[in-house]
Amino acid sequence: MVDILLEMLSYTFLLRAVIVGVVISLCAALLGVSLVLKRCAMIGDGLSHVGFGTLAVATALNTAPLLLSVPVVVLAAFFLLRIRENRKLNTDAAIALISTSALAVGILILSFSTGMNTDICNHMFGSILAMTKGDVTLSMLLGALVLSLFCLFYNKIFAVTFDEDFAAATGVNAGLYNMLIAFLTAVTIVLGMRMMGALLISSLLVFPTITAMQLCKTFKSVTVCAGLVSVFCFLLGVAGSYISGAPTGASVVLVNGLLFLLICAAQWVRRWVNS
Repeated sequence: MVDILLEMLSYTFLLRAVIVGVVISLCAALLGVSLVLKRCAMIGDGLSHVGFGTLAVATALNTAPLLLSVPVVVLAAFFLLRIRENRKLNTDAAIALISTSALAVGILILSFSTGMNTDICNHMFGSILAMTKGDVTLSMLLGALVLSLFCLFYNKIFAVTFDEDFAAATGVNAGLYNMLIAFLTAVTIVLGMRMMGALLISSLLVFPTITAMQLCKTFKSVTVCAGLVSVFCFLLGVAGSYISGAPTGASVVLVNGLLFLLICAAQWVRRWVNS
């Protein structure tokens, strides 16, 4: 695997993709722990569809995709958060409504502006060739921002993840830190969509977390393990994609899924032997 990665990194466009992919994988895994434990993982799926719609608009207007998508998806994240806090509204139904509407808008815009060609596949399933130098620079800056804010407010994020009411009682502004989680999630999803696609990016939030939860028990250990699992699966997926010519996003998701099943099977065998 090391020889394959070294060969890949000799190509400039692949080097850019691997650098950005590692940062995105790490950001998604760290945030995914909070989202899964708060049972908000589907918000990531809804935001990815909103991101698809904004990328379609950016394509039609011939503007920088990330500069348009980031603020729109962040606003959508705040809106979904407000819906989640409203007990009278069904969160799942609201997410489904917003995500399908954004997806439909994106498909219509792309079909009228560029036609139903490979552009729509790149937006939905990602393309490793889509990363430009500008995308890499902006992705690295925003990725560093996400990691820095997560580490800086780690204790607060931990508090609101497990018990918002108790955190609020101890003086923590639960609403503010929920908004921070939503903001960081939105930025991470927009950054990852260029490579993973709108339909696959949410998997980076979920798979590493549930895999890490099979191996670790504490919040910190699950967070660290999820980050390592996510980066490892991304590198292995990219290497597999390079060898086989398969789509990068699908390869990364498949590696994550296979690792999760392997760990579950190993634990089942261990319990069976010890019983």
